[in-house]
Amino acid sequence: MSESLVVPTMAEMMAKGEAPEILFWVGCSGSFDDRAKKITRAVVKILNHCKVNFAVLGTEENCTGDPAKRAGNEFLFQMQAFMNIEVLNAYEVKRIVTACPHCFNTLKNEYPELGGNYEVVHHTQLIQQLINEGKLTLKDGGTFRGKRITFHDPCYLGRANDVYEAPRELIEKLDAELVEMKRCRTKGLCCGAGGAQMFKEAEKGNKEVNIERTEDALEVQPNVIATGCPFCNTMMTDGVKNFNKEQEIQVLDVAELIAQAGEL
Repeated sequence: MSESLVVPTMAEMMAKGEAPEILFWVGCSGSFDDRAKKITRAVVKILNHCKVNFAVLGTEENCTGDPAKRAGNEFLFQMQAFMNIEVLNAYEVKRIVTACPHCFNTLKNEYPELGGNYEVVHHTQLIQQLINEGKLTLKDGGTFRGKRITFHDPCYLGRANDVYEAPRELIEKLDAELVEMKRCRTKGLCCGAGGAQMFKEAEKGNKEVNIERTEDALEVQPNVIATGCPFCNTMMTDGVKNFNKEQEIQVLDVAELIAQAGEL
C-alpha cells in the first residue's frame, strides 16, 4: 500500500452528516514525536486496509492530561480532561481506539467520573479483533518468521488494565518465536517513562530504569523488542542504543510488526 493514507477528521465527517464507528485518539507522542508518528501511520494503514470507519479529532485533540495528573497537577489534568470531554460528547463519540496506554488508561478509567463515558480499546485489542473477524490476514511467514521477539508489557496496559494476551496473540500470528523476559506480565518492569518521568531529567541513582529493563530484554537474545506504547518504545530504543545493539535488535510497536507482516 502506498503512503496515501486516508485520515478523516470528526469535523469533516460531521459536515457530511456522517458519524464514524470509532475515534482514533492519536495522543501527543503519536502526533508530535517523529518516531511515534511511524506507529500512528502503521495503525492508520491497518484501519484503512480493513476499511474501518474511523476519524481523528485533529487540531481539536488535546492532551488527555495523564502527565499532569501523574506529576501531581490535578487542576491542570481536570482542565484538559473537561476540554476533551466537551469535544468528545459534542461529537457523540462512543468508541475510542488509541496506541498509547497512558491515553487508554486515562480515557477509560479517569474520564467517566468527569462525565466522559466511552468504550476505550488499545490498538492491539482492535487489531486482534480485526484478525478474528477475518478482516485482516497476514501473509504466511513473511518478515518475522522464525525471529525471536520479546514483548515489553507497558505498565498502563498490563498491570493497570490486565491486557496481556492481545499483543502476544498478534506476535504469535507472525510465525515468530515469542520469548518472555523473566519479568513479564503481572511481574513486568516499568520502562522508566511512566508517572511523567518521560518529561524530566532522571533523579540521582546508580542506574537508569530503562537500562535495567533493556538488560532484561537482552538476556533472552531477541531479534526484536516489541512494545505497545510510544513511551516504552523511546525508552527501550535508548536502552538498545546504550548497549550499541541497534544494528542487531529492532524496537518496534506491535502495530508496526503487523503492518510490515501484512505488507500494508
